[in-house]
Amino acid sequence: MASAAASLSWGSSSWLSSHCLTQCMRPEATKLPEKASILMVVAQKKAKKTRKIILKEDVADLGKKGPLMDVKAGFYRNYLFPLGKAQIVTPLLLKEMKMEEERIEAEKKRVREEAQQLALIFETVGAFKVKRKGGKGKQIFGSVTAQDLVDIIKAQTQRDVDKRIVSVPEIRETGEYIAELKLHPEVTARVRLIVYAN
Repeated sequence: MASAAASLSWGSSSWLSSHCLTQCMRPEATKLPEKASILMVVAQKKAKKTRKIILKEDVADLGKKGPLMDVKAGFYRNYLFPLGKAQIVTPLLLKEMKMEEERIEAEKKRVREEAQQLALIFETVGAFKVKRKGGKGKQIFGSVTAQDLVDIIKAQTQRDVDKRIVSVPEIRETGEYIAELKLHPEVTARVRLIVYAN
């Protein structure tokens, strides 16, 4: 039976090749009519199969959680989806993402406004006074640190401030200085600091 199939395929193949050769080699078959238009067939590139996804968690070499991205369909199907690391984008999911972004943006705006109000309070207080033991002339014993300023702010305004956001110049003598409090990435309060000896 295998030889019959082989002879059938050989026979049909040879018939096709001989028929095509005899038809195509005739001179009248190869001539085109004078007014005939030529149809040109162009091969198109193979369409890339990608999926729009949102990462549910950080993935090494791909990206962080949240933003919209395109990945190959096989990568999504074989790796991201089974491990629960990504989700295909749907209109409902896009709507949820937009609402979440608006909520986060409103929260950031609220925090920035609070920081601006706090900066205004600190700047209108006037000056924070620091008392130190005096030495010769304007010299003082020790120096004024960020923690000292935090304690003074707490005593005068009843507001807690983290000492890591306070930037105090090097103070080793009496006088007036400017300290900066970085309350927010976009808001910095400049406060006056008066150091005097007792």
